[in-house]
Formats: sequence, structure tokens, C-alpha cells
Amino acid sequence: MTNPYVPLLVMGLLALVLGLGGLLSSMVIGPKRYNRIKVDAYECGIQPSPHAATGRFPVKYYIVAMTFIIFDIEVVFLYPWAVAFTELATFGLIAMIAFLLLITVPFVYEWRRGGLDWD
Repeated sequence: MTNPYVPLLVMGLLALVLGLGGLLSSMVIGPKRYNRIKVDAYECGIQPSPHAATGRFPVKYYIVAMTFIIFDIEVVFLYPWAVAFTELATFGLIAMIAFLLLITVPFVYEWRRGGLDWD
């Protein structure tokens, strides 16, 4: 009788070999044409400057991205609840109502302060 973890070990090693093989082959075969634009740092469309500490840095994009992540996680929690709705009965309903009320507070706060307006 073989160890049940052997197939997992083989699959992990195969994934590692394929990943490293792809990286190494792209380094060997790929073109090596470097120019100023290609090696320049890209910061969400904002040109990097050496004086970044002296000026204000717009964080609107990051705030919208974090808001999306928060409300995306809310939807991820709603799917299993919807699938197991009949098994959860009243407790599941009360727990989900409490969760939705708790997630509504930051949503209303974000809406009131204009975080969902993309200007």
C-alpha cells in the first residue's frame, strides 16, 4: 500500500518544475531589448518623481480598490448562505441580517463622504 500523499507530492513537484521551467525558458529565449520606458517604474499612470515625499500623492484609486474588495467579499459570503438557506433556517437568516447590517454601515459612510464618485 502506497502513501496517499505521494500523488500530492508529485503534483507539487510537477507544478514547481513547470513554473520554474517557464521562467527560465523565457529568460533564455526571450528578447533582451531594454530601453528607458521599459525599465521605468509604473505607478498607476502617475509619473514617478524623485521628490515624492514633498508633494501630495493621490490615493483615490487605492481607496476605490479597497472599497471594491470589501463589498466583493460581502458577495462571496452571500453565495454559500443562499445555497444553504433551507438548512440554516432562522439562525442563518438572523446571522445574515446582522452581517448585512454591519456591512451597510461602512457602505453608507463611504457613500456619504463621496468615495463612490469617480472624478
